[in-house]
Amino acid sequence: MQYVIFASNASGLAALGVNGSAFLIQLITFILAYVVLRKFAFKPILKILQERRDKIELGVKLGDEMQKKDQLMQKKINQLLQEARLKADQIVVDSEATAKAIIAKAETMAEKRSDIIIREAKDRIALEANQMKQRVENEILDLISETTESILKIKLDKPTDATLLVKTFKEQQAN
Repeated sequence: MQYVIFASNASGLAALGVNGSAFLIQLITFILAYVVLRKFAFKPILKILQERRDKIELGVKLGDEMQKKDQLMQKKINQLLQEARLKADQIVVDSEATAKAIIAKAETMAEKRSDIIIREAKDRIALEANQMKQRVENEILDLISETTESILKIKLDKPTDATLLVKTFKEQQAN
């Protein structure tokens, strides 16, 4: 109970259990500690914290810029890929058209060549047929001449014999 009486007799800060001189010494000590810490600890710490904050902000800013550049690069890459696909498709179409043109040209050339070969063959056949016809006619004329000579027992001269035979031959063909 003595404590309660003692507390009730005190007034002001003493009633709270605070000693005024001790409080003043603690306050001065706190202010000195604050000034010393502020000068030697808080400023360097705050400076380091500010530098870190600046680096972090710079890193975030660079990250945002890199992300924007990456998006632009992706757009460019996609655009280039699309252009490359279009060019590749065009090359395929062009090469198909070129191949068709080459095939058509080859077919035309082959057709022309075959026409030439056929025409040359026909010309050769006609020439050979004419030559054979001429040989056959000559052989027939010789046979007729020999036959006429053996029947008539008269040898005619060559031009007269040939004229007579040609005339007879044409008469036979007409009938």
